This record gives sequence, structure tokens and C-alpha cells, in this order.
Amino acid sequence: MAFRRRGTVCPTTVLFVLALHLLTASCASSPPQEQDRSALLELKSALSSGSGDPLRQWAPESGAHHCSWPGVTCHARSRRVVALSRPSRPRRRLAGELSPAFGRLTELRELSFPAAGLRGEIPQEVWRLRHLEVLNLAGNALHGRLPATFPEGLKSLDLSGNRLSGRIPPGIASCAALRRLRLSSNSLDGSIPQQIGKLAKLRVLELSGNRLTGGVPPELLHSRALVKMDLSNNLLSGQLPSGLKELKNLKFLSLSRNNFSGEIPSDLGQLKALKFLNLSSNSLLGAVPVELVGVRNRTVLLLDNRLSGEITAAANPHMPSASVVNVSSVTEVTSSVNPSRQPTELFTVSPRLSMRLLGDTSSGTPPDGSSSSGLGIKEIAAIASGSAIVVILLVGLILCICTRKCALKPSRRSLRRREVKVFDNVDIGAPLTYETVVRATGNFNASNCIGNGGFGPTYRAEIAPGVLVAIKRLAIGKQHGDKEFQAEIRTLGQCRHPNLVTLLGYHISDSEMFLIYNYLPGGNLEKFIKERTKRPISWRRLHKIALDVARALSYMHEECVPRILHRDVKPNNILLDNECNAYLSDFGLARLLRNSETHATTDVAGTFGYVAPEYAMTCRVSDKADVYSYGVVLLELISDKKALDPSFSPYGNGFNIVSWALKLVQRGRVREFFIEGLWDKAPHDDLVAFLNLAIQCTQESVASRPTMKHVVRCLRDIRPPY
Repeated sequence: MAFRRRGTVCPTTVLFVLALHLLTASCASSPPQEQDRSALLELKSALSSGSGDPLRQWAPESGAHHCSWPGVTCHARSRRVVALSRPSRPRRRLAGELSPAFGRLTELRELSFPAAGLRGEIPQEVWRLRHLEVLNLAGNALHGRLPATFPEGLKSLDLSGNRLSGRIPPGIASCAALRRLRLSSNSLDGSIPQQIGKLAKLRVLELSGNRLTGGVPPELLHSRALVKMDLSNNLLSGQLPSGLKELKNLKFLSLSRNNFSGEIPSDLGQLKALKFLNLSSNSLLGAVPVELVGVRNRTVLLLDNRLSGEITAAANPHMPSASVVNVSSVTEVTSSVNPSRQPTELFTVSPRLSMRLLGDTSSGTPPDGSSSSGLGIKEIAAIASGSAIVVILLVGLILCICTRKCALKPSRRSLRRREVKVFDNVDIGAPLTYETVVRATGNFNASNCIGNGGFGPTYRAEIAPGVLVAIKRLAIGKQHGDKEFQAEIRTLGQCRHPNLVTLLGYHISDSEMFLIYNYLPGGNLEKFIKERTKRPISWRRLHKIALDVARALSYMHEECVPRILHRDVKPNNILLDNECNAYLSDFGLARLLRNSETHATTDVAGTFGYVAPEYAMTCRVSDKADVYSYGVVLLELISDKKALDPSFSPYGNGFNIVSWALKLVQRGRVREFFIEGLWDKAPHDDLVAFLNLAIQCTQESVASRPTMKHVVRCLRDIRPPY
């Protein structure tokens, strides 16, 4: 029997170890392109959203190279993935969480998935991508905290419209190339890091809609490249910093809805590039610097402060002098202000203010009527008259040509002018045709009108004996265009929820448009609130109505694709059946959010008293605007006050049911807010919790308002016995 001497290695063992080493090395040295491909497939599995998945073309079985997959960009030579973006115009939003597999895309320079329906936390692997330059995950439902360190080459960071919490880390200063930092509409707290002032290339700083405290750090004024700075809707306090004149490139500055005090620094007027300044809703005192308001095409908002003094014509010889006394309310709005662009329209504020405080848009013509161009009044009048005649002749010629073409070729819409389109799986037991609808409404006779909203009247129509529907007749011209209108209506026809009024079909032609809904015999919530004194008050019924509407809004915000914002939540748009189940109506006539989480509009679609303050001020709409309106409805539901009750007049302009609720809560008089008798019939803890939830929904800070999904959970927690 042979024995192996100690210290001697068996040749078989050596061969086995060598083979294992070669195999491991072979696996580790797999081509980088293959690593990218496997990482993309892993990302797809974490982000897929079922049928209609936007990433469905990320499929190896198709035979296409992964660099040709939608949303994937590769380097021309190395064929490594350098950019990932949300596929354009997807039929569905993405869902799921971001995978740590991002860490294997080591050459990634851009990651852009805004408004994609993402949730969860941002993986740490993303922050370790050393080549990353652009990160845009705005408008999702991401939570968690920001990392201590960031990719040093980062040039643009946009995480606005999420649910991030915690502080803004000082480590952001390591991103020396950073040009855009957008963290608005989150739940960030703490102070603004002074290290941001070290970002010499920073052009855009947006931190609005958080819970930031402290003041504006003086170091921030070292960011000389800043073009836009938005710190509005926070809890910032102290005096406005002096030295703002150093920000010579600044065009947009908003510090509104904070707790700033003291006087307005005079050097603000030295910012020659400044086009938009919003200092509204603070506690500013003293006079308005004349240099600030005497600049052409500059918009300055100073609402809701304690300013006083006199503005003279020293800054602009064509601007009349006027006193500024407690500028507190908007009395005339000539146009909306869109913060995403340079606004030129003005507000007129305070009845006692005779000048347009927010800027001067005069043409610069001297008071004597002479023109600086050297042309006299007669010459200008002659030129204007001649131009007008030419324009009229051209318009007439165009109209003649169009009329002739229209006479020769009939409109396509006229061929289907009597067509009613009914959605699939809709069967009401009787045919829905144009003739039956018109006949059932008595040719839209006023006697059958059961409501009148901002989009048009609604009629009761008995299509057949016992078969009732509601017809909403739309004003011609409300649609964006035939094709777009029908596409939106078809999308809305797919929205089905137990607490949404069901859209059955529609008709559209040159002269008529209407929508067909299921009929609800219980009237609307406004009527219910007016008549509830005639019936016993039921806490269970009030709670059920609130929960039904919350479920409908949560479905619209979270589950609809594309998600839907209502924009006009009010008692008149909440319908009831005979059992007092609640249904949200008119949701289909709000604008749909397709590719962005928030958007600006040119008009405010809503009702005074229910419109969120940020929406009324800037026309900037989000799901939190619906939350605010819903909170006002809750307050009306449990109180004997209207949103803008006549009894509030002694308190001055701007006082509403939200102010009334806060006033009573702060004074410990909660019981007085509720309907007479309700306090004695329901658990006090439940009523107070309900009131607190309504107050949370109507917070001025957008970030402080809960989501409708959270509201549903809260209402379930205080559910009365059914």
C-alpha cells in the first residue's frame, strides 16, 4: 500500500483547481455588452406592468440587439449602455421598483424615468455609478433618504414630486459640475446646506414644497450662475438675505409661502436680469423699493404681507405714484402666471392700489402723445389704417376659398352626425341612439335639466320605460379637437370603479356633443347638505360618503393609466343613489396627465372656495390640488358652514371654511365646528380624527398634504360600526 508523503500535492488535485480557476475566470470575463444585456432584462422583470408593458420589446427572443430596444442608448463604438429613458408615449405606465441591477451598467451616463409609476427606494447602486451625469426620477412615488455621497460627475438631478424625506446632505457639494438641482414637492426637512453655494455652475435650484427650516444661507449667494431659485412653500424664516444683487444672472426668484420677516432688501432692484419675483405670503414689513417695481416686463408678487409706504415715479417717469397698504388679495387677474417660463402678464392687487404694482408694461410713449420713433400721430394712424385694410382683404379672400372648398367637399363629421358610440360591455336594456336621446330629453328641454356645471348642463333621459340615463351636454368648442377629444373619451370609458359615475357612451358632431352616464336618483351632495336638517343626522352615512369619494380619487390618482386629475372636486360633482352611496362625476372632463406628473395650464378649472391656493396662484396643478378640494368637501360635510360662507365676511377677504376650522381648533372650541347634534351622536375621538384629516388635506404646503391612498387608510381606521 502506497502512502502520499506530507506536503506533496496530488497531480489530480492540481488539475482540478486549475480547471476551476479557468472556468471562474471565463465567467468573470464575460463580455461587458452581455453584462449590460442581462442587467436590462433584470431591470425589465422588476419594472414590468403586465399587459401593455412599455418594456415588452426588451425581449431576447426577438433577435434584436439590446442597443436597439426602446429607451436604450449605447455608445457608438463600445456598444455599452450609456443612457436609459422611459419609452416615448407608452400605453401604460411602468410599475414596480428600481433594481440594484443598475449597478452593472457601469458606463451609464443618463437615467431618466419621470412619471413612470415607480415606487420603493432608489437603490444605492444608482448612486455609485461614477459616470452618471443625468438622473431624472421626478413624479414617481419613491421614498427614503438621499445618500451621503453623489456621483461627482452629476450635472442634472431631478427627484421632484416624490416622497423623499430627511435632510439634504452636504455631500451634494461634491458634484462640482451640477447645473440643475430639483427636489421640489417632497418631505425634506432640516436647513438648506450652505455647501450648495460651492456649486459654481448651478443654474437651477428648486426646493419648493418641502419642510425646510432656517433661513437662506449667505453662502447660497456665491452661486453666481443661478438663473432660477425657487424656495417657496417651506418653513423658512428670518430676514431676506442682503447681497442678492450678486446673482446677476437670476431671472426667477420665488420665496413665497414661508415665514420671512423684516424689510425687502433694496438691492433686489439691482438685479437687472430678474423677470419674476414672488415674495407673497410672508410677514414682510416696510416699503417696497422703487427700483424693484419700475422695470419693464418684470412681474413682482407681494400678496399677503404687511407692506406700507409710498411708491413714487422716481424709478419710472411714466409710472404713476401710489400707496402700498397691506397688499393682501388679488382683485383682478389678467392672465395666469406659469413659473416654468418668463411671465409678462400682471396682477392688479388691492383695491386701494391704483398702479400695477407688479411691473410696467407701458409702451414708453411720453404723456404728450408724441412718439420716440420720430413718427407723428397722423403718420402712425395712416400706417395703421392701411395695414388694417390689407388684413381685412386677405381674411376675406381666405374665407371665400375655404367656403368654396367646404361647399364642394362635405365634412367627414357630417357623415356621422347622428352616431352615438356606446362602449363595450354596456347594456342598459334599451338601444342608445341619437334620436332616442334627443326625444328622451325633450330636445334638451329645461324641464329635464337636473344640473348645470362648468362643462354644460345635465339632463334626465328616460330612454325606455324604467330605463334612465343622464346626458351631459357639452358646449361646442370645449374639446381640443375631434380626434383628441374622442381619444380622451375612449380612455375615460375604460375607467371603471364602484364610486365613479359610469360613462356609457358619447356623441360628437359639428353642432352637438354629449356624454351618456348612468343615472343616480339621489341627487348631488350639495343638495344633501342643504336638506340634511330635514332628516336625522347619521355619522355612519357621513363617513360612508367621505370614504366613497376618497376611494374614487385614489383610484384616479394611483390606478388609472394615464392617471386622471379631477381639478373640480366639490359637492355638486358628487352624486348619490337612494342608499346614499357616493359617486364622483365630471372626472372625465378634467385634463389627463399623460407624460408628466404636473403641468401648467392657461386657466384655472375649478370653483372658488375649493381650488387649492397654489393652483389658483400659479395654475400649477397636481394630485395634491384634488386633495385640497377634497379636504374642503370634508369640512362642509361635518359643518353647517359653506366653503365661502356669508358669515365669514367680518373676517375679511380670504377667510374661508379652512380658516374657520383652524381658528376653532387653535382656540380649543372644536365642538362648535360640527353640525348641531353630531357631537352628541358620534364618538368624539372619531370626529376629531375626521376633522384633523380634513385639516391635513387643506394644508398650504403641498408636500404636507397626504395622498388620497393615505386618506383612504385613515378613514378606514376611524370607521364607525356599519
